[in-house]
Amino acid sequence: MEPVFEHKHIHKDYIVEIKIYRVTKDEYHPEGFQYSLVLIKKGKRILGYDNHERKGHHVHKGDRDLPYEFVDEWKLIDDFQKDVDKITKGELK
Repeated sequence: MEPVFEHKHIHKDYIVEIKIYRVTKDEYHPEGFQYSLVLIKKGKRILGYDNHERKGHHVHKGDRDLPYEFVDEWKLIDDFQKDVDKITKGELK
């Protein structure tokens, strides 16, 4: 896997971790990307965007798995960051 973007930092009481890799295109990664973007608080994932485990593109919000429409890696980061901002400001749970 070729890393496209990796980043990890602490924001308030949260850990933000972004990993995006270029992979060989296949039925599970038709765009050629594998990614995991997570927001963690007190050791628990609060938010996660990923496309692993053969589930396709999806978002974990709390205990819910929701479909995610992947456009490109830049929109992915932007969408994730918008949710992170809402959660850390208490606007989204």
